[in-house]
Amino acid sequence: MKGSRRLARQAVVQALYQWQLNPSSCDGIEAEFLADPERLAGANQGFFLELWRGVCAHLEALDPAIAAQIPDRSWTGEISEVERAILRLAAYELRYHPQTPYRVIINEAIELGKGFGAEQGHRFVNAVLDKLAQEWRGMEFMAKSQTS
Repeated sequence: MKGSRRLARQAVVQALYQWQLNPSSCDGIEAEFLADPERLAGANQGFFLELWRGVCAHLEALDPAIAAQIPDRSWTGEISEVERAILRLAAYELRYHPQTPYRVIINEAIELGKGFGAEQGHRFVNAVLDKLAQEWRGMEFMAKSQTS
């Protein structure tokens, strides 16, 4: 059984995917998800809202930071919509949710990638997020790597 926070992350990825394919307002997509109980079934709705609103608010800062980690690929042309959605969510959490250990964030992103992404997409997601964790969570990253 999936936890309510994992289901919230899954719903955010679905909302981002929808937004990427059919751009509309973040408020509009949020309202669609809140109006349809199936979309948030079992999910922690408060966590969904926190993540969704956070990603929407910080998208202009997140996208260039992610793209900088993959200079050999076009962020908007070569990265699948699913992987972009997962990277946006996980990058937001890495940057703005220091209370969540970076390893939890990366593991959740990998699981989302395995569930929704291309066959080896989760490996790409892992590599990008490892770089962001080193940059944004340097002290935590170093402490964990020394104890591993």
